[in-house]
Amino acid sequence: MLTRRRLTEFIIGFNSETWRRRITRWFSSNSGKRFAAVWGNGDFGRLGLGNLDSQWSPVPCSALDHQMLKDIACGGAHTLFLTESGRVYATGLNNFGQLGISDEKDFCTEPVEVRIQKEAVHISAGYNHSCVVTADGELFMWGVNSSGQLGLGKRSAKAVRLPTKVDSLDGIVIRRAALGSDHSMAVADGGEVFSWGDGRSGRLGHGHESTFLGFLKSTSEYTPRLIKELEGIKVKQVAAGMLHSACVDENGAVYIFGERATNRVSFGEANKTTTPSMISSLLDCEEVACGGYHTCVLTKGGDLYSWGSNENGCLGNGSTSVFHLPERVEGPFSKSPVSKVSCGWKHTAAISGGAIFTWGWGGSHGTFSVDGHSSGGQLGHGSDVDYVKPTMIDLRENVKAVQVSCGFNHTGAILEYK
Repeated sequence: MLTRRRLTEFIIGFNSETWRRRITRWFSSNSGKRFAAVWGNGDFGRLGLGNLDSQWSPVPCSALDHQMLKDIACGGAHTLFLTESGRVYATGLNNFGQLGISDEKDFCTEPVEVRIQKEAVHISAGYNHSCVVTADGELFMWGVNSSGQLGLGKRSAKAVRLPTKVDSLDGIVIRRAALGSDHSMAVADGGEVFSWGDGRSGRLGHGHESTFLGFLKSTSEYTPRLIKELEGIKVKQVAAGMLHSACVDENGAVYIFGERATNRVSFGEANKTTTPSMISSLLDCEEVACGGYHTCVLTKGGDLYSWGSNENGCLGNGSTSVFHLPERVEGPFSKSPVSKVSCGWKHTAAISGGAIFTWGWGGSHGTFSVDGHSSGGQLGHGSDVDYVKPTMIDLRENVKAVQVSCGFNHTGAILEYK
């Protein structure tokens, strides 16, 4: 006789085995699938989760579950997603058209597709502007254009809401681009570097300076301008921060220009350089990342170096002291090499051994709102506490990180099922 107890045990056992098989099949079918995870400040829907809530730990962006994701780019208060098929999606703040949609919505809480009639291979997000590099080497830009950061010419609108091709680069094949707070950079197929937008602090690398505090003379470039000092040097990667820029050439040398030091009240030449200068102490480098006032460099061997402002521990060296010269970031990276690095305004993220490590500003200083909530969480450690050393984020055991991007105060990553 089948008693209630036996029936209950049978159902539980059946369901457990059924779900075990389903889970096994699910992991097997999803092996190699890549998806986006996001965390940090949720204002204006920048996390793409369908709401305005902040997240203190990584949360999958389920709205893009149907897509195989390739890359993610976090900007000021918006985020771009790139799929393997070359489609682009955007979410978050849209007050200057930085989402690239025709609808004049102030913000979107879930990713919407950015209509570009070509396959995209590279994305970058600035503070309030965005760009895409297509497979055939064309550059499309949109968003704020107050300082010419879209490269569309001096007569162009102050805000452009739809992806617009940078016509002045016709005939030049662009491979990569990097967007800062108010300026932009691009690398051509031959290794030439172009920059445009706000040129104050020498961040464009053209050698000109504005006069008294930058108010009397415009240094903006409204169309892409070749950086002459880098002619003859084949650059492979560029980075743009708040007030400075950097690049890495094919031989692994690093060049930097703009406001390099951290004393933001000083206007002396000791704190900035208006043309690219090579950092002689860094050799055999692979990647450079620029944050608000700090810089990180990744070598081909997987060593990570950092320098600059460190008030929230964003350099990862265990202190909050300023470092004017590159120092190796030790901690967990002494045994496991770093494969990717990204800098936000005052926080940093890196991938090592498939795991994500973050450090710096967690949102703990003055970010609490009147209702007791915090706009922090960009470190992904479950709190808004600052971390002065690289600390691993708790991810699912069945995934590994392949890309990571730091925005102003949010972070995103592309994860892959093992």
